[in-house]
Amino acid sequence: MGTSEAVLQVFCGAVPRLCSTDSCFSKCDPILSSKYQLKCRKRRVSRYMQLLSCSGMQRSRIGNYRFRGIGSGLFGNMTIGDSWIQSCKCQQAESISGATTEDENGTWFVDSAKKLNTINNMVNAPNALEFQDVQQLKQEKEGLSPNGTNGTVRDAFHKISVDSLEDEAWDRLRESMVYYCGSPVGTIAANDPTSSNVLNYDQVFIRDFIPSGIAFLLKGEYDIVRNFILHTLQLQSWEKTMDCHSPGQGLMPASFKVRTVPLDGDESATEEVLDPDFGEAAIGRVAPVDSGLWWIILLRAYGKCSGDLSVQERVDVQTGIKMILRLCLADGFDMFPTLLVTDGSCMIDRRMGIHGHPLEIQSLFYSALLCAREMLAPEDGSVDLIRALNNRLVALSFHIREYYWVDLKKLNEIYRYKTEEYSYDAVNKFNIYPDQISSWLVEWMPNKGGYLIGNLQPAHMDFRFFSLGNLWSVVSSIATTDQSHAILDLIESKWGDLVADMPFKICYPALEGQEWQIITGSDPKNTPWSYHNAGSWPTLLWQLTVASIKMNRPEIAAKAVEVAEKRISRDKWPEYYDTKRGRFIGKQARLFQTWSIAGYLVAKLLLADPSKAKILTTEEDSELVNAFSCMISANPRRKRGQKNLKQTYIV
Repeated sequence: MGTSEAVLQVFCGAVPRLCSTDSCFSKCDPILSSKYQLKCRKRRVSRYMQLLSCSGMQRSRIGNYRFRGIGSGLFGNMTIGDSWIQSCKCQQAESISGATTEDENGTWFVDSAKKLNTINNMVNAPNALEFQDVQQLKQEKEGLSPNGTNGTVRDAFHKISVDSLEDEAWDRLRESMVYYCGSPVGTIAANDPTSSNVLNYDQVFIRDFIPSGIAFLLKGEYDIVRNFILHTLQLQSWEKTMDCHSPGQGLMPASFKVRTVPLDGDESATEEVLDPDFGEAAIGRVAPVDSGLWWIILLRAYGKCSGDLSVQERVDVQTGIKMILRLCLADGFDMFPTLLVTDGSCMIDRRMGIHGHPLEIQSLFYSALLCAREMLAPEDGSVDLIRALNNRLVALSFHIREYYWVDLKKLNEIYRYKTEEYSYDAVNKFNIYPDQISSWLVEWMPNKGGYLIGNLQPAHMDFRFFSLGNLWSVVSSIATTDQSHAILDLIESKWGDLVADMPFKICYPALEGQEWQIITGSDPKNTPWSYHNAGSWPTLLWQLTVASIKMNRPEIAAKAVEVAEKRISRDKWPEYYDTKRGRFIGKQARLFQTWSIAGYLVAKLLLADPSKAKILTTEEDSELVNAFSCMISANPRRKRGQKNLKQTYIV
């Protein structure tokens, strides 16, 4: 019996629910149409179909044809879609004579990192089951494994399905890539072919590209991240105004788009330009505070992952870092070391009552300060900036750890607060009224665990749990080791609320009733348990994974990823999920949302190699710990006096 017929029989016998023997032989013909291949992939008939297809393609003299890496390729007189070719991975020139690939810029390449295996003249993709594995599946189907013990196909079939899911995610991620002057510079926010109302989802967002960039770095594809870093840096000095007013120098754009425009004086010729949006065109007209912070974090990750430190050492990149720091460290009217920002300046980019000092911005700010300190070149022009940076790090870490932290013990202290205290040694420094402790929190707070509140201002503590701020507080070490473990303890304790049927709640709980009307302005998109108002966002998987790995508790992230894998591909990679348990696809969610796809891939890559998480994490140094201890024991009046007015930043 021929090899392909043997595999067909094993396939049809081992997985009868997928196709019967007749349907197998009718549909698994060596000459497969591209339409059916795409249909099979959408139905996720995993690696068996790819194995058979590869075998059939080799018998049909694939070596006589060349496939284009982007676009479509010819197979005899038949056209095969590129996304299927990529998942099939039959383009390695060293394994199939004459079969090479070409990207859309005409550059021929070979993926030398992945080699095809051949068993009995059958081409096998690197992640596909080998022929021995198929035989093993048949034996397990008969109730006997090779070593004579009882076995099952369930685990092996699950592995095949997961591999297929990852391949689909990579295909989708690469389909979202944006090119500028022939080079990749980012990924669009969403690539839903069924949606005609794209708004700005066809643009490259700084914050949205971060998980995409991390995925490419972990995959060893550094060029797109390098290009993204340098091109967004050029946009930093772009002219930006609204109503004749310009924001501070150093602001990074929220997003940009590649446009083709005619050359001046020659209507027949065109050129590509980058068109940035700093918030002047965004819904709500809010400038992004987090874009520059994410840019610094990605810059450091690029250097640590690729080993290429030449980018961060460039004069223009060093200047860009200093401009961001100068903007963030500028003196203002605020008495607190936290950044004062308005609603909508971060991932939650609509009115949700987070104006003031939201935790998400503070954790990213702290992380960016540590990353910048690590990358800044030691030169005379950086001395004052580094001094101001160190001072801010100490004050910020003390402020967040001391005043943002809540657990059952701290709640009991707040419950007994005295108010209207006037003195330097007041316990209730922010004049918090005990009645602010909501009834939901009294019941929700577990005996073991705690978290950092969402916001802190005079007479106001936002007790909502905000996921990104808490997870990145663990990653950046702005939370202590004990606090970091307590945050993960709370996540495990409240798994049904924060993970449920689709990870991960952006915040908890939702604003409802009159509170929702007042705080959100009756926002029809942020209705209770939807979108930013406690919706479930799959992209948060990657932040959960980094935090879990850092605290040596990767099983938490692995469990959440397993929950997501049950539906996320079937649901077409939506932007977010609705309802309290995340059971419905968001009512206005975009499908094939790029950072949902990239977040899943980063989580899988990091769980496969946890050591790679170090490109994102920052550790607390001994100097900060000592300074933090000194601040706790210091007399608040001891250093009062006239301030040194000399404070310069040389950029």
